[in-house]
Amino acid sequence: MLLFRSGRSTYWGWLPWFLSIVLSVLIAAPQVSGQSKGRKKKGLASATPSGTPGEQSLTNIPLPIGHEAKGLVLPDFDGDGRLRGRFEAGTAHRIDEEHVGFQHLRITTYTPESQPDLRIDMHTSVLDLKTRILSSQERTMIQRSDFNIAGDSVQFDTNSKTGRLIGNVKMVITDKSHLTATPGPKE
Repeated sequence: MLLFRSGRSTYWGWLPWFLSIVLSVLIAAPQVSGQSKGRKKKGLASATPSGTPGEQSLTNIPLPIGHEAKGLVLPDFDGDGRLRGRFEAGTAHRIDEEHVGFQHLRITTYTPESQPDLRIDMHTSVLDLKTRILSSQERTMIQRSDFNIAGDSVQFDTNSKTGRLIGNVKMVITDKSHLTATPGPKE
């Protein structure tokens, strides 16, 4: 038994049903995207400096043990609340209570005047949250406006912004003007 006698009736019979589904999806979509944006905002709010200086730092990364986060961006503030570094990781995972592993990590450090200083690129690395030393056993590139340096492994102290490159180290100085001091007028 046919419910509709012509193809035209069949088309118009399904149209209201199809439109009601499309409208319900469109109405629900802003609510769902609004919820995900709200979660993102909560995550970003915890990564900004709060009332007490030094409260947000690399020692309290909001990532549960065994979980992975993609596209993680972590600011690093000093005791006075000034931005001293920015960590951008392709992926980050909490190894245990004291260690966080990173993949495709790019670190930008800043001077006390909030100007970019160093850029460090690491393929894989592990951050010790107690000592704040970042270690990588893979080739690492460190760049500044006047030099580039790379080595097979690195240990980088995020507090003092000092590091140790080991194995097949290569440095290229791109601006030597401040290395060669011009003598002042002789008296």
